[in-house]
Amino acid sequence: MTAPSTAQGGPWEAVLFDRDGTLVEDVPYNGDPDRVRPMPGAAEAVALVRAAGIATGVVSNQSGIGRGLLTADQVHRVNERVDALLGPFGTWAVCPHAPQDGCPCRKPRPGLVRQAARALGARPAGCVLIGDIGADLGAARAAGAHGVIVPTPVTRPEEYADEPDAAPDLVTAVRRLLAAPVPEPGRRFR
Repeated sequence: MTAPSTAQGGPWEAVLFDRDGTLVEDVPYNGDPDRVRPMPGAAEAVALVRAAGIATGVVSNQSGIGRGLLTADQVHRVNERVDALLGPFGTWAVCPHAPQDGCPCRKPRPGLVRQAARALGARPAGCVLIGDIGADLGAARAAGAHGVIVPTPVTRPEEYADEPDAAPDLVTAVRRLLAAPVPEPGRRFR
């Protein structure tokens, strides 16, 4: 049984995007807004989601803060630049912790997805997270949301080799999810 459609946005309540490697080029520990470059198709993909009346958000691990390589203000300024180029997004959920901190928000844990869903007034089961690595899929599934992976050259093959919800690019990922009904929790979307 799928969720009922809403008047404007169809059955999906929110589409969440990973930032680095999904929406914008991955520049390790980027604290410079001038280095932000959208990924191919990112503007079109986000526009398609918005045209469908679906809420958007970004969930992003930013361990550079916890490692002392970036400040929260630098990350905020980079996020503002992403918003200026592709947004505005309805929410930004950012984990500032280093991997060894063991926080519940750092992907692949579910905290960021749950935080973003709450901020957007959505149920995790009505959300899909599109990302470029296995941690994105893990976070989505741990939260009860749906995950789609769009591999990039840095994505390890084992993260998507047997993944039915993999897409060759961001626009294809969005078109597929807009055409598909929301599956029951724990099931793939197509």
